[in-house]
Amino acid sequence: MANVEKLSVALTPDMVAEVRAAVEAGDYGSVSEVVRDALRDWRLRRKIETLETDEMRRLIQQGIDSGPGLDADEVFATLRARFGQQPKL
Repeated sequence: MANVEKLSVALTPDMVAEVRAAVEAGDYGSVSEVVRDALRDWRLRRKIETLETDEMRRLIQQGIDSGPGLDADEVFATLRARFGQQPKL
């Protein structure tokens, strides 16, 4: 890695133990690899959350744009009148 910067990070003893265990188990070559992998996962999770939020906004706007809603009680009353009362399970 040609362009790196060293940082000091404070971790709880439990986190330190997990990081060291991952290196000792051979899952990672160094503590730095564990931290870099965790940061990549964090970045991905933030990206997914942003996409999910954007999708929710889009769907909400689509619902608003579709026009006024229907009263649920009236809809269910119409369905019961048309198809009869269904037995409760």
